[in-house]
Amino acid sequence: MSIIKSLTEDLKEIVKNAGYEVEELLLQPSSRPDLGQYQINDAMNLAKKYGKNPRTIAEDIVKELECDRRFTNLNIAGPGFINITLTDEFLIDSLNKLTNNLDENIDKLKYKKVIIDYGGANVAKALHVGHLRSANIGEALKRLARLLGYEVLGDAHLGDYGRPLGLVIKEIKEMYPDLPYFDEFYTGSYEELDLPITNEDLEKIYPLASQKGKEDEEYLEDARKITLKFQNHERGYYELWKKIVDISKEDIKKVYDELNVSFEIWNGESDEMEYFEDLIDIYQSKGLLTESEGAKVIEVAKEDDNSPMPPLLIIKTNGSKSYDSTDLAAIIERKKNYNPDEMWYVVDGRQELHFEQVFRAARRAKLVEDNVVLEHIGFGTMNGSDGKPFKTRDGGVMSLKSLIDLVNEETLKRINSETVAEEEKAEIAKTVAIAALKYADFLPYRGTDYIFEVEKFAEIEGKTGPYLLYSTIRMKSLLTKATNLELKQDKIFEFKTETEKEIALTILRLPVILNRSLDTKSLNDIAEYLYKITSLYNKFYSENKILTEENINLQTSWLTLTKIVYDINITLLNVLGIKVPKKM
Repeated sequence: MSIIKSLTEDLKEIVKNAGYEVEELLLQPSSRPDLGQYQINDAMNLAKKYGKNPRTIAEDIVKELECDRRFTNLNIAGPGFINITLTDEFLIDSLNKLTNNLDENIDKLKYKKVIIDYGGANVAKALHVGHLRSANIGEALKRLARLLGYEVLGDAHLGDYGRPLGLVIKEIKEMYPDLPYFDEFYTGSYEELDLPITNEDLEKIYPLASQKGKEDEEYLEDARKITLKFQNHERGYYELWKKIVDISKEDIKKVYDELNVSFEIWNGESDEMEYFEDLIDIYQSKGLLTESEGAKVIEVAKEDDNSPMPPLLIIKTNGSKSYDSTDLAAIIERKKNYNPDEMWYVVDGRQELHFEQVFRAARRAKLVEDNVVLEHIGFGTMNGSDGKPFKTRDGGVMSLKSLIDLVNEETLKRINSETVAEEEKAEIAKTVAIAALKYADFLPYRGTDYIFEVEKFAEIEGKTGPYLLYSTIRMKSLLTKATNLELKQDKIFEFKTETEKEIALTILRLPVILNRSLDTKSLNDIAEYLYKITSLYNKFYSENKILTEENINLQTSWLTLTKIVYDINITLLNVLGIKVPKKM
């Protein structure tokens, strides 16, 4: 149990000793720091319950608080707001519990098993800037939930089974019509065949094929037929499809690796289709699958809907499986293989209607129990200075690789050539670039759009990823020098400045920030917290000469405080999926 939570439980007992019962007590940072560090505002609610003046209730509670040595500067403001300041002794004792174990200040949650779907990359298409936020947010939520005690599995859920692949194979057939894959009389092994296509070729082929499909209905119809062929495992087309998926998946993994994003499950839509027949049987047996203009759909509208709710498409008019059906099949697969308590979908907020349809359809057929949570975690777009989704200079969709390279160019300019050898600069610049991208992505609440300014977010000063990295590296350097000088960093004896106390109070806020971030499924509170505690530490660092301080107890206190802040930074940066280089 965290320090603040434990203190809150003790305060409930103190209130009880004063003659009042509270189910939940809120100990919150004071809105008037001049009056105290924290506030208790429960006297107003208790006044209604007990029919007494809230000021009288507050006075009764303060009398009990005055008997506790953990509190000082107790006072009552307004009608009954109780202001509390924690004693230095209590703050110091609290921090000393954290010198080697931050878990002492983290409130673990009741165990749950969660699957997070946060990939959504399309095979044979380049990952673009739109994939950045799902990868960043999903990976960070996975790490945060694990830190708080959940078992979490990340699912890449690749788009590998729809018409885009049919278009790609159609164009490959146009380019290489004599490939054995297209020869219905070929009887040899496909495994030994070399495909004259690289991932770079695939990234060019899809836009070309897509454009042709828009301009030529016959071309598009051929692509539809090809889609049905590999979905039905027709020999040749199916084997070519598998090779395309393998080539593309390898490159997708490389890009995710650069972002420090990993998945425990690398399923694609095709893997979920193993459960398609089960899906059809379930809905047909319950009378929930109906025909509409030659297609098979599930009605999901409700009587109290305020806006139209279209049916969920399961089988298209040409007999091919729909994108919607793969999400339902995935629910069946996840239930069978993992039996999770919750399924989270970190997908662009513009897909809200789709997930509402899918969840309603799943509930109608009881694909999962009522207590299993299905949640769409939507997010806004990353935009350019024009307020529109980030584009290339010529107005095209920017690939994720290109975006990383763009930020990398900026960070490379800022690497200190005096402290970093030339051969190390490129690797460090890439690490800093990823930090700049990620931190900028986490600063706004996930549901809002934001403007990404390359030069601004690559700066080493201000609210940026590079600033956090530089500051954290400096903390590590100080601690290393102290270790080399055999200076202790294992106990806080005293505070000298108000800044140290403010850092201590910020440290105590950590569990509140972590739990609120998981509740909202957004990382902006953690991003802001990191900036606040780092900025406070830098203020403290500039005010004191730590390594040359003659008072040994004070020096040890400062080094120990540095270690705790460093450990918090490392923990939270890891939650955000941000690596810390050895130097900058």
